[in-house]
Amino acid sequence: MGGRRMVWIIGGVLVLVAGLMAYIRLAPSDPALWHVDLAAGMPAKAHAFCIRPDNRFGPIQGDPKALLGKLDGIALATPRTVRLAGSPEEGRITWVTRSRLMGYPDYTTAQVMDGPSLCIAGRQRFGSEDLGVNAARIGAWVQELLVLPERPEMTGF
Repeated sequence: MGGRRMVWIIGGVLVLVAGLMAYIRLAPSDPALWHVDLAAGMPAKAHAFCIRPDNRFGPIQGDPKALLGKLDGIALATPRTVRLAGSPEEGRITWVTRSRLMGYPDYTTAQVMDGPSLCIAGRQRFGSEDLGVNAARIGAWVQELLVLPERPEMTGF
């Protein structure tokens, strides 16, 4: 009788784990929650980078929306990344990038700001720590966007 009970317990735990994994991978992404206005403030626990006139990467040369369009192409070329909302014409885009193994969603929003500047913020949906994944992704995108010899450092908010 004890062996059957153990099989049921293990089976129940496996079903719960599978259900949690399915939820993480299949949970819908609500643009109202993730396509946020960065001008209103950076999201909590975000890794961010801004190209501003007052830092060594600014000011932006040319049309900031064209730069956002180029960033959109870079982002969409990233594996497991899709656009959630926005467009270069709108001046703000949010992408979802999912991790390879578990499918954890990370949200990255880029927005043209006054100045002109372009700010990019990345944050994870699940958990309290992303082990630097968002900062590394944003750094790689900015490095390619601005043709930099190295990835720029991110600011944590």
